[in-house]
Amino acid sequence: MTDDRPDLAAMLYPLMRVLIAAETPILAAHDVSMWGYAVLTALDETPVRTQAALAAAIGADKSRIIGTLDELQAAELIERTPDPDDRRVRLLSITAKGRRVRRAVRKGIRAYEDELLSSVPAADRAGFLRSLRALSGR
Repeated sequence: MTDDRPDLAAMLYPLMRVLIAAETPILAAHDVSMWGYAVLTALDETPVRTQAALAAAIGADKSRIIGTLDELQAAELIERTPDPDDRRVRLLSITAKGRRVRRAVRKGIRAYEDELLSSVPAADRAGFLRSLRALSGR
């Protein structure tokens, strides 16, 4: 029997390109980068993290996210405070403004995703989302 199914990456990559293209103007409207949104999401889920723990949680190199953290702090979306137990370590937390921006971005992204998913029958949609969660560990 011949398996004519394309590889998973061959199926997912075009979808990822579509999703990123749709999310880019939503992020821009809120003056947040993709990495910035990842940081806000991680901090909203777990309010206080060290920079190293945050980098690990979002899959980024800790030195690479410094610029993103600087931008988010300048926009008053996050706070960085010295760890009282180790003054070399910075603790990160999302601000109320950061939480509002994160939720507004998520609302815009979800609206697009709902529109995209509406072309898939409801039963298949639920199965697709369950499968993605299982494969991504989320």
